[in-house]
Amino acid sequence: MNTLNNQKFYIDGKWVTPNSVQLLDVINPANEEIITQITIGNEQDLNNAVKAAKDSFETWSVSSIEKRLKLLNKLRDIYQKRFDEMTVAITTEMGCPKDFSSDVQTQSGLDHLNDFIEQLKNFNFENKFNEKSNNYITHEPIGVCGLITPWNWPINQIALKVIPALATGCTMVLKPSEIAPLSGILFAEMIDEAGFSEGVFNLVNGDGSGIGTFMSGHPDIDLVSFTGSTRAGRLILQNASRSIKRVCLELGGKGGNIVFADAPSNAVRDGIRNVMSNSGQSCDAPTRMLVERSIYDRSVEEAVDEVSKMKVDSPENSGDHIGPVVSKVQYDKIINLIELGIKEGANLAIGGSSRPQDLSKGYYIQPTIFTNVTNEMEIAKSEIFGPVLSIIPFDTEEEAIKIVNDTEYGLGNYIQTSDIEKARRVAKRLRSGVVYINGHSMDSGTPFGGYRQSGNGREGGKWGLDEYLEVKTITGWV
Repeated sequence: MNTLNNQKFYIDGKWVTPNSVQLLDVINPANEEIITQITIGNEQDLNNAVKAAKDSFETWSVSSIEKRLKLLNKLRDIYQKRFDEMTVAITTEMGCPKDFSSDVQTQSGLDHLNDFIEQLKNFNFENKFNEKSNNYITHEPIGVCGLITPWNWPINQIALKVIPALATGCTMVLKPSEIAPLSGILFAEMIDEAGFSEGVFNLVNGDGSGIGTFMSGHPDIDLVSFTGSTRAGRLILQNASRSIKRVCLELGGKGGNIVFADAPSNAVRDGIRNVMSNSGQSCDAPTRMLVERSIYDRSVEEAVDEVSKMKVDSPENSGDHIGPVVSKVQYDKIINLIELGIKEGANLAIGGSSRPQDLSKGYYIQPTIFTNVTNEMEIAKSEIFGPVLSIIPFDTEEEAIKIVNDTEYGLGNYIQTSDIEKARRVAKRLRSGVVYINGHSMDSGTPFGGYRQSGNGREGGKWGLDEYLEVKTITGWV
């Protein structure tokens, strides 16, 4: 892996030596070894990047759609050429099994690139209000964007923010997660190779309390887009309020998966795999499984059987298995919550806080199921963000809806039933940005985002472009 730029920042079209001299170890979660070091930027580093973005906005904001499409298509070609490098970066920095890294994580970046290119081709940036009006409506780039991306889906979230910002004529500063920064650095190399104008895209590494805080409060940043914890999202909103900048947030979740008695035969096992994939580190994972009481005992047996077949193994090995969680901090948090669940009186059906066999190093956690959970328990309320599932019984449709909605979150919920009318009826009453019926996934170009403390705004498709645009009314146009 190329480490040439790991301690540099990409500012104004060049890899530059940072003003800061503070270094941070990047740890491979599979073996706890240091991969490399990155520089943690300071306020001057961010100011330099913001100035570059602000200066370049004057010309990039009025660039033609044809020019943007040409550069985005070139970026796509480079991404495809360096696809395997991205897979290695993600596998190394977050411990994601290499097959999952390639087929899902790295592929997601390419999928978003493809979709936003198509969206840009068809997006109507300006039009007459109506035939009787002399008013004209234009959609214009909002300005300089501060983009803060997470470690759990690194290139997925980078693509969901950087590509629509580029497509709409915005300029930007990207701060990837300091825990998993390699994919962001590699993506910056691709941007450089594609030949975007100097200052349009800038990258500064740093942590949330430093660069993240400077970014959300910076007077010359017009929009902050953040994916991460609800706690950090609150702080960003508070800090951004001083300059009334637009803030787009994609935050935590505690998804409910309602399994009705008439659910498809594979519903429970699919639900288990959905939770445990990516080592449970997905914000819309269905971590509360609600099972109708008449099939509860059978469903618990199926769930335990499915987990018993799951292998925890090194991300370097091929095949379908679970890798480590991303860091020691995450590991400790998850283990503490598992132990709290036992103290709360939930039944530990399988898994637990002990280390998986034959894995003496690395942040590996056994896939874990709790049964006889109530929605008042902390394990049913907190976003554990690990391979941990709570199974909760219910008796009626109304009760299931009430339990699912009894949370501060509202990102993704799930329904399993053979009765499509019931599925539609329940879906409309669940308070979340996405509802998945019978395991069907979201199509490319559909909007993703949350209700309540799962955030605001939407990413993906034309909705993803809208986030980076201001709407202007001009009278007397005709």
